[in-house]
Amino acid sequence: MKILVCISHVPDTTSKINFTDGDTKFDTNGVQFVINPNDEFGLTRAMWFKEKQGASVDVVNVGGAETEPTLRKALAIGADTAIRVNTPANDGYQVAKELAKIVNDGGYDLVIAGRESIDYNGGMVPGMLAQLLKANFINNCISLEIDGDSAKAIREIDGGKETLTASLPLVIGGQKGLVEESDLRIPNMRGIMQARKKPLNVVEPADTSTKTEAVKFEKPAPKGDVKLVDPDNLDELIDLLHNEAKAI
Repeated sequence: MKILVCISHVPDTTSKINFTDGDTKFDTNGVQFVINPNDEFGLTRAMWFKEKQGASVDVVNVGGAETEPTLRKALAIGADTAIRVNTPANDGYQVAKELAKIVNDGGYDLVIAGRESIDYNGGMVPGMLAQLLKANFINNCISLEIDGDSAKAIREIDGGKETLTASLPLVIGGQKGLVEESDLRIPNMRGIMQARKKPLNVVEPADTSTKTEAVKFEKPAPKGDVKLVDPDNLDELIDLLHNEAKAI
């Protein structure tokens, strides 16, 4: 079984976010980038398939040379080969098109993507990719088992969970629960040294056209001052909730 894990290069959640050029571009200065958490759950599950079922595992990212340290980390975790599509990830549809070409050229049986990336939270790439590939698709996936050409998955739905079966080829949008957080792997020195010798192939984009563009970014408004109300003064509390907070 050939597995492709899609890796997004995203800012660490502790990073301070700023914008430049009149709030039209993200300022990367001083920002620490990491593997998208949803993708990390997927990569860890792919490593289980590699170790238990002999699958091959490649990772792919659409982005510039600055994303290569993130791909190298994925290689250090245990992926066999990394692929970088040499174009900025400007639009979900553009990214899905580039990934679709990689999947078709590589003949992958299973594509594991994160449900969404934690930078723009678009949540659109896995579904678009499945449609372009005419492949089966399971989103919000929290469990995945593969037996031959058949997959059994559990996904989160409103109010519960749903168990599904599907045939390969399959695209999943994984998330927390696909593996336990305690199972996530930190690259050790041996893995880091091996990653330096593993292939990281750079391919040129098939099509750089996009459907959308970022016009402007805006930070959330700062939180206002907190008003403390005497717990015995219910009339004042009700008045504030009704006339100021507009909550009732």
